[in-house]
Amino acid sequence: MSASVLEPVRGTFRAIATTVVPEAASFSENDWTASERLVEVALSMRPDAVRKQMRAFIRLVEWLPLVRFGRRFSALDADRRTRVLLALQDAPLELLRRGLWGVRTLVMLGYYARPAAREAIGYRAQLRGWSARK
Repeated sequence: MSASVLEPVRGTFRAIATTVVPEAASFSENDWTASERLVEVALSMRPDAVRKQMRAFIRLVEWLPLVRFGRRFSALDADRRTRVLLALQDAPLELLRRGLWGVRTLVMLGYYARPAAREAIGYRAQLRGWSARK
């Protein structure tokens, strides 16, 4: 297996990310690198089987819309991407709902754990507690 989980599915992951967090559409390449690095670190702590499942789920998200919309996920407009993710969120098959929950969690981690995002939302938590916020 490749050391990177996201490398083979990067385009789809970014399409999912900009659907879940529309502000990510304005990311520079450096922002994407920082975000994806955070996601890769989180995934590196998971068993190999989980990393494979995550990659497989992202591939499924890419190809599933072909049946309904005649296009892959990354080629859809924002409205159709949202509809695909909502359908997965409400899917009768629990495995699909869990897969989307996992990817969405990673997207949020990659977006909000960046220093720039923390600053933008005014997050100032310190290890030393409130006394450090002077």
